[in-house]
Amino acid sequence: MRGNTKGKKFAIVVSRFNDFITKKLLAGCLDELYQHGVRKNDITVIWVPGAFEIPVVALRAAKKKTIHAVICLGAVIRGETMHFDLVARAAAEGIGQVSLLTNKPVIFGVLATDTVAQAYARSQERGSNKGRDAAQAAMEMAGLFAKI
Repeated sequence: MRGNTKGKKFAIVVSRFNDFITKKLLAGCLDELYQHGVRKNDITVIWVPGAFEIPVVALRAAKKKTIHAVICLGAVIRGETMHFDLVARAAAEGIGQVSLLTNKPVIFGVLATDTVAQAYARSQERGSNKGRDAAQAAMEMAGLFAKI
């Protein structure tokens, strides 16, 4: 179930960090939105430095009356330090808070993987792509919110 996308506007907040993955997530997300009739003019793509910065920009986008759902895309890949844990947790909690604060669908499409290979496996052009999954969730939730 994708919901009725007619007239719905989406913001996509994407992390530039690990863009070799996030560009693939964005491509899958956009492709899914287009396949379900969302027009290019109804999509705003906003690039941010990293996953840590996603929530504050998602908040700004979600506060716009014209935006029906916000999709957050990023890739946090484990390294040798605790930085992975801090960034992944901050992104997840922040994105969740944005949804509750704005009463709008704010979709968590941030990968948190142990390896680059795992990130590639979740951002394939054909096959598993969590950007595509995030778009599906956004469309369904925007349709659901229109009904309730």
